[in-house]
Amino acid sequence: MQFRYSEEVDPHEYETHGLCDQVKLRIHKDAVSEIKGALRAQEDWATQVRPIVNYQGGLGDRYSFIRVTVPECLPERLEIISYANEYAFLYDDEMENLDSQDTDAEDFLGTFGRHALSREVGPATRPEKRIQAQILSEMMVIDRPRAITAMNAWAKFVQMASETRKIHFKALEDYIPARAIDAGELIWYGTLTFGMGITIPDNELDLAMKIARPGYIVLGLTNDLYSWNKERKDAELAGQKEVFNAIWIIMEEKAVDEERAKSICSDVIRNYMADFNRVAEKVTMDRRLSTDLRRYIEAVKLSCIGNLVWSIYCPRYHV
Repeated sequence: MQFRYSEEVDPHEYETHGLCDQVKLRIHKDAVSEIKGALRAQEDWATQVRPIVNYQGGLGDRYSFIRVTVPECLPERLEIISYANEYAFLYDDEMENLDSQDTDAEDFLGTFGRHALSREVGPATRPEKRIQAQILSEMMVIDRPRAITAMNAWAKFVQMASETRKIHFKALEDYIPARAIDAGELIWYGTLTFGMGITIPDNELDLAMKIARPGYIVLGLTNDLYSWNKERKDAELAGQKEVFNAIWIIMEEKAVDEERAKSICSDVIRNYMADFNRVAEKVTMDRRLSTDLRRYIEAVKLSCIGNLVWSIYCPRYHV
């Protein structure tokens, strides 16, 4: 991949805890656009949905989420990608606290239902839907085809994730495929393809998802490892007996304490990252595959190291 909008970060300036040493961290050169997009999303949510209290999203002191997970985002798309991602954080926090059986939950999830691609709003439109429609409109002005692809992927992700979280997993091997879905395999596909202007040919789409799957498992389990304290606390406050998190499942399945469960989870992340990196290296050198497929796989690799470093340092998990 040709790097135009990012710069490599000196490995001595960040920690990886030995989970992803095969890939070098890169960071987008434009810090202003991400900050602008994230703060605008927070302001819109606070005024249109409900006040924001004790919230931390994607921004960090140096390693903000979008700049390190999509370091080669096209500059004119960085602000709206940041806005959409911050909205996703806010939406996810809200979804975590919903009772999946009540009516409000159904209405809330309806934001990404069969009208996900509709930009029409009226007096009865939920505020979350108003913001989602605004995101779609802004994206379509920039790149209509990829905006539609991204929003379709986002809608499918939300519906699949809401169903996945109803399942009571007893074993890590059963949880891991579901975690790839909940980690945003589909929404991140939309984010990368829109943000970087990537179009994967239809005949390579299944292959792209198959190759990238270990990367999305890395993303999901990394999130579980570093968000554990936050998610456990959120579950306790919501009166939930279980936590949708690999640490919880490992503790239950193997009858180990929290620290041992974290160690096991770390080992699983290392193994999946090594496998993904090995396959990705072969793919990126295979000239029989389209340029955009190869760019996409390399982008997922960069997302893995970016997500890891952000997770280690971000206020969202460490306040």
